[in-house]
This record gives sequence, C-alpha cells and structure tokens, in this order.
Amino acid sequence: MNNSSSHTADLPFISHLIELRNRLMRIVIFIACIALPLSIYANEIYALLAQPLMTHLPQNSTMIATNVTSPFMTPFKLSLVTAIFISMPFILYQFWGFLAPALYRNEQRTIFPLLVASTILFYCGVAFAYFVVAPLVLSFFTAAAPAGVTVMTDIEAYLDFVLTLFFAFGLCFEVPIFTIVAVWSGFTTIESLVDKRPYVIVGAFIVGMFLTPPDVLSQTLLAVPMWLLFEVGLLFARLKIKHSPDDSVGDSANVIVAPLNTNKHRRKSKK
Repeated sequence: MNNSSSHTADLPFISHLIELRNRLMRIVIFIACIALPLSIYANEIYALLAQPLMTHLPQNSTMIATNVTSPFMTPFKLSLVTAIFISMPFILYQFWGFLAPALYRNEQRTIFPLLVASTILFYCGVAFAYFVVAPLVLSFFTAAAPAGVTVMTDIEAYLDFVLTLFFAFGLCFEVPIFTIVAVWSGFTTIESLVDKRPYVIVGAFIVGMFLTPPDVLSQTLLAVPMWLLFEVGLLFARLKIKHSPDDSVGDSANVIVAPLNTNKHRRKSKK
C-alpha cells in the first residue's frame, strides 16, 4: 500500500517536470528560430546598436576589435541577445501557462496584468536607455577625452557596456510592479512606504551608482525615473486598496444574505 501511494504521489510531480521540460524546449526552439534569421543580419544589427556611439566619435575615428574572434562572435552574440529580447512575451506566456493551473481565478486576474505590465515596462526601460541615456552618456565620455587621446572603443567592450545599461534600466523600470506586489501581498503598507520615501530616493541613487557607468549623469538618469516609477506604483496600489473595501463589503453582504435566505426556505418548508 505504501509503495502504491508513493507511486501515485510521484506521478503529478513527474507530470509537472515533463510539462516544464516541454515548455522550456518550446522557448529554446522559438529563440533559435528567431536567432538564426537575425544572425544573417548580425552586422547590420550591431551597426544600429553602435549608432549612438558613432555619431559622437571624432572624425577619422572608428571602433576596433582587439580579439581575433570579436568581428564574428560579437555580432553573433548580439543577434542571440536580440532574439531573447524579442521572444520575451513568448517566454513569459510559457511560464504563465505553466503556473496558471495552480492559481485561483482571482490570483490569475491579478498576476496576468502584472506580467503584461512588467513586459511593457521592461521594453520602455530599454528604449529609454537607447534613445535618451546612451546618447547623453556616450557624448559625455567622448567629449571628456584628454587632448591627444583618440577615442577608439573595442566592439566587444561596447556591447557589454550597452547590454549592462539596457538591463539596468529595464530592470529598474519594474519598480512599480515591485511596489504594487509588496503592498498587495501585505509585505508592507502604503503609509510605511510614504514614510520611507527619503530612503527610497537615496537607495535609487545608490542602485544607479552600481548599475550604471561611473558618472553622475547616468546615475541621475536612472535614479530619477526609479523614484518617479515608485510614485506611480504607490498610486496604483492606492487605487487597488480603494476598490478592495467595496469588494469586501459586497462579500460580507453576500455572507449575511445567504443565511437569511436559507432561514426563509426552512420556514417555508415547515409550513
């Protein structure tokens, strides 16, 4: 009996592992299907990524490749990262499909909009880094070069620099999601977060110091949006809490009405 019960208990766990494996395989195949066509245009994609730097380089100055394999591997790496970036909605959808059956309906109504919003915010953070932050930071670095120094950036170092910048801003644009989840889950309250606003602002500059290049401009460009997004998260958390008392009142009303109805039916049945 024990062997049979343990065997039946292991079956759901094995089925979950098989489901997870299938979804991971779908993700890998989907990314590969996008990365292979993009690898054909890897050099063009890298030229598009290098545009913010190339516009601020001095005349007769170009990018260089210090490693032997950099001219091939760096654009190929960029095409793979671009494929993952494009596949992010599909990746989140697969994880959602794996987790959704284990959630209640009210949890699904809460988590699914947060997943969609987190994806959009991540893309907005990357776009903000590419169109606003990168040109300002790169223009500052190229203009700050000492006299007699020709700025010639290595293509691999530039790719690592830009990807770090994109990831930092994409992650920090998730601050509203973190704030809303922290309030909704009961981990903290809005009043507590409001009281800690000065610490949040200082923490935003500290995070900007670690996640951005060592200059005040890029740190400020990351810290100020983080603080504003924190305020947006507080606003949406307040809106959610304003609606929750009404829901609780409605639920309590249903709980009160239900026994009254049952008592009426009992009286009618006795008659």
